[in-house]
Amino acid sequence: MLAMPMALFELSAGERRAAPAGQEIREHGLAWRHDVRPTPFKGEARHFPKRCEYLCMTLSSRIGRLAWPTLLLAALALPAAASAQSGDHVTLGAGAGVVPDYQGSDDYRFLPIPVIDAQFGQFFVSLRNGIGVNVIEIGPLTAGASVALVGGYRRRDVPDGIRRVSTTAGGRLFANLKLDNLSFTVGATKAVEGGTRGVVADASLSYALPVSDRMTVIPTIGTSWANGKHMNRYFGIDASEAIASGLPFYRAGSGFKDVSGLITASYRLDSHWSLGATGGVTRLLGDAADSPLNERRWQPSGFMSVAYTF
Repeated sequence: MLAMPMALFELSAGERRAAPAGQEIREHGLAWRHDVRPTPFKGEARHFPKRCEYLCMTLSSRIGRLAWPTLLLAALALPAAASAQSGDHVTLGAGAGVVPDYQGSDDYRFLPIPVIDAQFGQFFVSLRNGIGVNVIEIGPLTAGASVALVGGYRRRDVPDGIRRVSTTAGGRLFANLKLDNLSFTVGATKAVEGGTRGVVADASLSYALPVSDRMTVIPTIGTSWANGKHMNRYFGIDASEAIASGLPFYRAGSGFKDVSGLITASYRLDSHWSLGATGGVTRLLGDAADSPLNERRWQPSGFMSVAYTF
């Protein structure tokens, strides 16, 4: 497509958009042919592709686009609201959160987020661990396997010229150790299709502090690690993206990518209804923090919910 990539950096954004497909472009004695329509800039109309995207979008893909902020909150906050439950149960509800567009973004979104936590024997459904089964249940130790969401980001949320990372499903293994009010969880999820196709491991430590018969406050700390495939696809910038966006080429390696601290308050209205609120902050680490896509290393987030337990 390009005879000399450096020549692209000598053209203005307006000149790149105006160049018709198939026309040879010359600059400072260098030439290339513009064969592919460039990625639209923010605010630029994408008439036919946008209509196709809308028509092809399913309900599951719309929910999937909320995955990274949903999982951030769900992994550290939602299980705490159900920490007092045991045995078979179903908790359903609705919530809303204010979260970054993607990890490292300086822009925020207000999102509706579902609340779901159900268990039938060894089988469970939750936002943190997805849909799966508890294989080991020995005293305070529980371990299992599931299918869970692995989050990405939308093309409109990242700088122009950066490809989107699609949300996909992944296989997850996890273990939870609960000692009285203390709960320690570790897990790892491998994306199996689309997205980054990488591995993300997480660990969190929570402690439930009963304030009254109805109210519990749960402080939580957590961290996550990702392999090079996930880090480079999510935070990296390849050669073609560097040309299209004007950002520098960047390759991210494996390592710890973030650490989080949150506080959840859960208030039981009666034997069925409960209210929840979570606030916290996440700090990007290592190659994730150094990425040219990163606009903000410290990222606050908040979540409120109402739920009904059967």
